[in-house]
Amino acid sequence: MSFLSIIRRRLIFLVFVVFGVTVVTFVISHMIPGDPARMMAGDRATNEIVENMRRQLGLDQPLWRQYVTYIGQVAQGDFGISIRTQRPVIDDIKRFFPATIELALAALIFAVAVGIPLGVLSAVAKDRWIDQISRTISVTGISTPAFWLGLLLIYLFYGRLGILPGSGRLASGIAPPTTITGFYTVDSLLTFNWPALRSSLIHLILPALTLGFVHLGIVTRQIRSAMLEVLQEDYVRTARASGLPRRTVLFGHALRNALIPSVTMIGLAFGDLLYGAVLTETVFAWPGMGNYVVQSITALDFPAIMGFTVVASTAYVLLNLSVDLVYMWLDPQIREVS
Repeated sequence: MSFLSIIRRRLIFLVFVVFGVTVVTFVISHMIPGDPARMMAGDRATNEIVENMRRQLGLDQPLWRQYVTYIGQVAQGDFGISIRTQRPVIDDIKRFFPATIELALAALIFAVAVGIPLGVLSAVAKDRWIDQISRTISVTGISTPAFWLGLLLIYLFYGRLGILPGSGRLASGIAPPTTITGFYTVDSLLTFNWPALRSSLIHLILPALTLGFVHLGIVTRQIRSAMLEVLQEDYVRTARASGLPRRTVLFGHALRNALIPSVTMIGLAFGDLLYGAVLTETVFAWPGMGNYVVQSITALDFPAIMGFTVVASTAYVLLNLSVDLVYMWLDPQIREVS
């Protein structure tokens, strides 16, 4: 099956998944106690003002008609007006979501860049001291709560040593770079804004380490397990017997095949990082979607919560599609049975 056929089929599934997500989030938002009209009008508003606000929001209509109106707006990229910020939700998402993606990407790069070599070394040196250290790091990463690790890193590197900032994306006094992608590091590099680049990289270190440390343990264990299995295969033994360099056997043959079962975990880890960023962003006052959603939940800002859920779910499904395509690139045989 061709790549285009697979992409087309997955995109059809995407429509049904997003539809299901909108149904669930819409129903839940109407089951939670609270009156959005009262929230927008204010505590001192009269009943008449609240009723007028309810009519403006369409909350006086039957539930099914409200959903039809909502799904029509979502299809046009309109998630409504945020109760808390009084801005279109789509504008808030465009403003805050790049910060979350930048943090999640940095955390994933850290987890993969450290986890894959560590997993390979652990498998090659099975039951030796390197393997023991690797497994200790893995267990520690998986079992350590992100918020506790974040507070610990802030206390150590910001409170005690004073070498890294504890919150925000940029130092005070440094203007944000011209918006191109929404990623401060990339935009600073593209606009040659070196002070903003340095500041954004420094501010990214602690939250990225906190968010990525848990997945570092998962990546290391997955790669170690896959490598131990692959190293016992006949083709690896044949490659060794034929006199190929050890590096070529490990990274050119064994690791390529060991990555196939690990691709799904690494790909879906990015989706987990998007959702897991909520606690990390709260601890580090990172101005991303996690912090935005926490404040929206506190304010019963249903349009903002539903908008984030739909966007994050769409991103998760697209990640699944990307994982499938990488699968087929690593092993063309999978394409034949897809």
